Amino acid sequence: MLFLLDILLGSVEIPFSEVIRIIFSHESDNTAWLFIIEKIRLPKAITAILVGCGLSVSGLQMQTLFRNPLAGPSELGITAGAGLGVAAVMLTGGSSTSIYAIRQLGLSGSWLIIAMASLGSALVLFMILLIAGRIRDNVILLIVGVMIGTITLSIVSIWQYFSQPEQLQEYIMWTFGSLGGVVQDHLYVLSVVVVFGLILAFISSKALNALLLGENYARSMGLTVGRTRFLIMAGTSLLTGSITAFCGPIGFIGIAIPHITRSLLGTSDHRILIPATCLVGSVLMLVCDIIAQMPGTQTVLPINVVTSLLGAPVVIWIIISRNNLRSSFS
Repeated sequence: MLFLLDILLGSVEIPFSEVIRIIFSHESDNTAWLFIIEKIRLPKAITAILVGCGLSVSGLQMQTLFRNPLAGPSELGITAGAGLGVAAVMLTGGSSTSIYAIRQLGLSGSWLIIAMASLGSALVLFMILLIAGRIRDNVILLIVGVMIGTITLSIVSIWQYFSQPEQLQEYIMWTFGSLGGVVQDHLYVLSVVVVFGLILAFISSKALNALLLGENYARSMGLTVGRTRFLIMAGTSLLTGSITAFCGPIGFIGIAIPHITRSLLGTSDHRILIPATCLVGSVLMLVCDIIAQMPGTQTVLPINVVTSLLGAPVVIWIIISRNNLRSSFS
């Protein structure tokens, strides 16, 4: 229902019966409505579901891997690493390659930007894992992640500083976050990568359950910790990198959805949590996208602003009312 509502609402009013007709028969007497639904609103709604699934599962894997309730793609600097990869494509050499120019490359451009964003995510995640081997304090590890994210953002800022102001416009717009910039070709590529990342997460669900009880316990159960870490890193990097590449940095979803799902279901079993976080993440992203469109107006808010405004109070409420975050990792 939220999926249909997300497609129905927008600056151009289209009757509900016509929306249903276009979705199921791909026909309409009004070609403008047909274009709006098929080329703009439907890809945006599907993108919201992919983003909700991908970022929430990434956050769930990070919280379990680091056994840290405050871990998430944004908080550990992994999203900033993806942003570094995107900046390397768009701002290398002091000149800007706009998203429009990348689109002209077709599928090869899509794969290029995903590859660079995933590489940036993997690089930051690898550095944090190296440091995590020496640091056992979760709070200190979180601070280290924030510092690595700050260093990454500083490198991007240097790139921006040496670029021309008019060349930065599209990159700055990308940093606000948007679901509407994913065209059909990008959507095919994004879908393939996100589904692959989710499959890796499902494959890792039993290993994640073992890691939740500590690495020593996981080894005693016959788990190869190094290989499992690599699998989780690869899945998280693909999910965070691909989503950040096309939709920009989107906060809150990665850290909050796993906690909301655990609170709702009262379980730490990843065989249940992974599909459940996909469902909750999709619902929340569709709600955020509906709010971002500001129904009845011509204005569209940056999706990153909406997720933060809606999500932060929810997280605070859960922490205060349930007080069970730490117990989920002990």
